[in-house]
Amino acid sequence: MPSDTLFTGVRLLDPASAFDGPGELLMRDGRIADFGASLGRPDGAMVVDGDGAVLCPGLVDMRAELGEPGYEYRETIASAAQAAAAGGITTLAALPDSRPAIDDPALVQLLRTRGEETGSLAILPYAALTRGCRGEEFSELGLLRAAGAVAFTDGARAIGPARLMRLALAYARGFGARIVQHPEEPSLAAGGAATEGELATRLGLPGIPAVAEAILVARDIRLAELTGGAVHFAHVSTAEALALIRRAKDGGLSVTCDTAPPYFDLNETAIGDFRSYAKLSPPLRAEADRLAVCAALADGTIDAIASDHAPRDADDKRLPFAQAAPGGTGLATLLAVTLAQVHGGALTLARAIDLLTARPARLLGADAGRLQKDAPADLCLFHPERIWQVEAGKLPGKAQNTPFDGRALEGRVLGTWKAGRRVFG
Repeated sequence: MPSDTLFTGVRLLDPASAFDGPGELLMRDGRIADFGASLGRPDGAMVVDGDGAVLCPGLVDMRAELGEPGYEYRETIASAAQAAAAGGITTLAALPDSRPAIDDPALVQLLRTRGEETGSLAILPYAALTRGCRGEEFSELGLLRAAGAVAFTDGARAIGPARLMRLALAYARGFGARIVQHPEEPSLAAGGAATEGELATRLGLPGIPAVAEAILVARDIRLAELTGGAVHFAHVSTAEALALIRRAKDGGLSVTCDTAPPYFDLNETAIGDFRSYAKLSPPLRAEADRLAVCAALADGTIDAIASDHAPRDADDKRLPFAQAAPGGTGLATLLAVTLAQVHGGALTLARAIDLLTARPARLLGADAGRLQKDAPADLCLFHPERIWQVEAGKLPGKAQNTPFDGRALEGRVLGTWKAGRRVFG
């Protein structure tokens, strides 16, 4: 195999450096040797003709569950890596609420190593804020941070007690770490299956009031102000919570947030007649909230788009809606569903890719998400207008519980490279 690969006929798009235009990129020995408008062809180089496709940094997914360890029947690291490569993702931040929870430095190091072993995916582990993600006593945060944890969270479980959250923010501030919160007031959300309102009432489903999100966001913003700590709100889905976050940012607080494709592409009507693939946590919202999420993506309130990948086995979903496990797969569909916002005119392509690459990389402190000379060649080649249809049962990877089943999407990944090695396409 030649050591040089030249990408030509592509639209180079790198939000980190504001490079956006026709160009070429030279990859040598797994690293980016050069990129620009015109490079010329080195002797013996293999040529990849993009035929007008977009070449951007490999996507950085800042929130995903991995079935391993403990839930391998749902997903394994190997199957997640396969799905991620098909979605153009080369770096992924893994949630800690596995079995056992990632509350030991050895488990943090193990996840990083297992990612390296895939050859296609860098895994950046979140560590459990509390032992076992039970919300009781703190994990050894300093040791976990030293082992490579990128932030602390209890995953899909909200950090409920205010005193616990206050201490966490103050403690994490000492070594420059973020606390990542699942923003849903636990006592209001307990036992709920859908957003409280007319639809949930008509279907006879126990409701979760949308205000449960804003209540916890408001509390934690005040605690961040009190402690000087940094809080990140995951998968924000309501207009009220976003307004609070917007004001906190304007006030100079260390407050950031992400959202996920279901919350800007779907609304609560997607649950239809008890469609459990669309049962998520937080639940899908009213149309007014969906539009508010779209607006917050455009105005910069939302810092990143994450897949919120939550693999579930068929038996987890083949239950009455109220008893079915919440969660949807998102790795293979992350880019294409985001591009729907571009095709609809809500986002520019550069803005959308920024939310999927450079911005989440900065939040995670990751050396990823940008095109830079001598950096590892983690790349995604995609055609923004290539049409395909999501079909549960035929997605890459093990988990198939997609809320986008049957959806036609514009934007297909043609190739993914990790450290110069083609891992998809």
